[in-house]
Amino acid sequence: MYLAPTDIPGCVVVRPERHADGRGHFARTWDGAVFAAAGLPTTVAQCSASFSERAGTLRGMHWQVAPHAEAKLVRCTRGAVFDVCLDLRPDSPTFRRWHGETLTADNGVSLLVPEGCAHGCLTLEDATEVLYMISAPFVPEAARGVRYDDPAFGIAWPREVTVIHPRDASYPLVGAEGGVRKLRG
Repeated sequence: MYLAPTDIPGCVVVRPERHADGRGHFARTWDGAVFAAAGLPTTVAQCSASFSERAGTLRGMHWQVAPHAEAKLVRCTRGAVFDVCLDLRPDSPTFRRWHGETLTADNGVSLLVPEGCAHGCLTLEDATEVLYMISAPFVPEAARGVRYDDPAFGIAWPREVTVIHPRDASYPLVGAEGGVRKLRG
């Protein structure tokens, strides 16, 4: 597998090295030793999957605050998504910047979203499934969210959002003056 760092510290694109033959192909999608050598998280506390019936379904933007912060390795196992990592770490040189990556079942690419960053994805095809390898257990009291369409972040989603959970659509806007206090509370 190949690790390709993005402009956001700790956010890494993981590309499989496929070995093909008459049966199809085989590829490693995660390797603790490779991640450890690169200084990336190696703990997997939970694996989760999401399924979305329709293209245009948005999930996000979510993260957990310390001491329950989590890293996520996200891979599309059916269909296609536009996957986003949004840096919400106040001391980061890329605070409030985002990285987006198209993940498909065909390309096998994964995106590592580091602790302190929000994650969200928008389905690009009907019947899309996403697999999450998560470094910490889900703790409802530590869960946070920001609006996917907040101008303070300027995420360029590649298509219209047509399905969204009311909670995700109703997070308050951080705004230019909102600061981190709104993000933590």
